Amino acid sequence: QVQLVESGGGLVQPGGSLRLSCAASGFIFSSYAMSWYRQAPGKERELVAVITSSGGNTYYAESVKGRFTIFRDNAKNTVYLQINSLKPEDTAVYYCKRGGSGTYWGQGTQVTVSS
Repeated sequence: QVQLVESGGGLVQPGGSLRLSCAASGFIFSSYAMSWYRQAPGKERELVAVITSSGGNTYYAESVKGRFTIFRDNAKNTVYLQINSLKPEDTAVYYCKRGGSGTYWGQGTQVTVSS
């Protein structure tokens, strides 16, 4: 069964950095694109970044472009989200999702940016 486990969140001051990890299992990781989403309280879950199966191409939401970097290590079945220059509006629960058929979410990891 597909399993996704996010980690790496925490409380960070504005301008700080975090690296989020998503450990995947239950499928051939290198065959799937992976995505990061985030959801703030009372708001819709929004797509943040996408990376193709090989890691050769990426996509970013305009709101995070230039500050966030998605990358993956297929040997470790892990996709990462490097977050730099954090802003208070980045505060949210961050989730990873597998591409392709089906919808699979992890438990999420909380990112809180203090003001």
